[in-house]
Amino acid sequence: MPAPLPELCFADRYERLRYRTALVLYALVILIGDIPGVRADVGQYASGGVLHSVGYGVLALILFSGTTGGMARRALLSVLMVAAMGALDEFIQSFLPYRRGAVSDWVVDITAATAVVLPLYFCWPAMAAAALKKQQG
Repeated sequence: MPAPLPELCFADRYERLRYRTALVLYALVILIGDIPGVRADVGQYASGGVLHSVGYGVLALILFSGTTGGMARRALLSVLMVAAMGALDEFIQSFLPYRRGAVSDWVVDITAATAVVLPLYFCWPAMAAAALKKQQG
């Protein structure tokens, strides 16, 4: 029987799955974002700042939930991973003639990750306990 959603999102035994999911999503961001014309088409609906904020904010959330250890370790590693991911994304874009790598986009990535991870640092243990307790009861 498949695991219910709260368990997949909060149970410690699925941390590795969540971490790997973040890596797969990041690979998709890189692959899809580097297809010629895709970024320009999406830009009609959302600005680069919005795309970076949402994309890297979600990655930070999934990385936080998929990292083991205490809250400080999770928060720090999540922000550092997003910083590395964002830097690699901008580095790759700098080689593409139809894209450009920008430090400002990288700063948005890190800011979004920090904005997502900071409340999680304080709320995650209670959120996880409540979600898993509700599922059991």
